[in-house]
Amino acid sequence: MVRPSDSAAPPAPLVAEDALRLPGLDAPLALRWTLPAGEPIALVLHLHAGAFTAGSPAEGERMAGLLAAEGARVASLAYPLSPAMPFPQPVEAVHAALDWLHRQRRKLKAERLPLLVAGEEAGGNLAAAAALAARDRCTPPLHGQVLLSPMLDACTATASLRDARAGEPGCCWAEGWRRYLARACDALHPYATPGRAMRLAGLAPALLVTAEDDPLRDETRAYGQRLRQAGVAVDEVVLSAPTGWPQSHRAPGEAPWSAELGPPLRAFLQARRAAAGGLAGCRPRPAPRPG
Repeated sequence: MVRPSDSAAPPAPLVAEDALRLPGLDAPLALRWTLPAGEPIALVLHLHAGAFTAGSPAEGERMAGLLAAEGARVASLAYPLSPAMPFPQPVEAVHAALDWLHRQRRKLKAERLPLLVAGEEAGGNLAAAAALAARDRCTPPLHGQVLLSPMLDACTATASLRDARAGEPGCCWAEGWRRYLARACDALHPYATPGRAMRLAGLAPALLVTAEDDPLRDETRAYGQRLRQAGVAVDEVVLSAPTGWPQSHRAPGEAPWSAELGPPLRAFLQARRAAAGGLAGCRPRPAPRPG
């Protein structure tokens, strides 16, 4: 791993570039570390926005920086993009990266830290899918998931999406879904569309974040309700407008909504750290792998 420059000074997050080789991929994936100024309270795999077809860890610096500012050691992954690598390849790469991060905890001096996955928009979809896979495959032990305006349902028919004219020609989310799901039957798989997953019990605690002006607001809140009904611990935050979510996730610089999101995000990370020692293990069983 390339160490951050000695010239970088707190409280600005320290950033380092790395590369990760995963099974089944010909080329390594870029990994961008964003480190907190003080001692970390959590280890987080972060997944950027981009409607499955665009984006990068550098373009996800807003959320990675906020996670680091609230105490997380963040690894942002340049997961495979569609249509070159459609479902299930991005999900498998994200789960493999999450498992790798868990196995690196001793090397990272993070053995006592809770492991979480976080993502916004398409990254939120992959974070939710990775949480499902971690539960089904019993690896890695996951302490929490942070989903910010996640893309959870390929139908794009909620009221908040209709208000944003989603599904019409030129709609980035409808086009992203078409490129991500190479086969129509892929939309039936829970790892592709977590919002339609039938079995949610046993998932890691979740922080779901949306906004008053977020076109993905309805599916985010509906997923939170279904998680609660399945017995999953859920914290929910609805940010005040305007946020420009989810398009503004990829904008550079500090976000105006950071001050509002910071306290509940830190509280969630701290709660996951407090609970990390009591995470129950499970016996590995065959995983329902996608197509």
